[in-house]
Amino acid sequence: MAVKIRLRRMGQKKAPFYRIIVADSRSPRDGRFIEEIGTYNPNVEPADVKIDADAAKKWLDNGAQPTEVVSRLFKNAGIEK
Repeated sequence: MAVKIRLRRMGQKKAPFYRIIVADSRSPRDGRFIEEIGTYNPNVEPADVKIDADAAKKWLDNGAQPTEVVSRLFKNAGIEK
């Protein structure tokens, strides 16, 4: 099972709000997930990012692969592999 850390789209039409989740790579974008580890709101200036650093590090150490956008958010938050 390949585990990914990715964004789950929430919010209204044309006003997206994202939750950062850990999910099986085969599950749909807004479908089943294992754990929610943060949020990302690009609608405000500057963008609002909240990440549970301990949970993120735990999942990265266990081999979860972040998507490109999530890895950029982690880098900005100071969370590295």
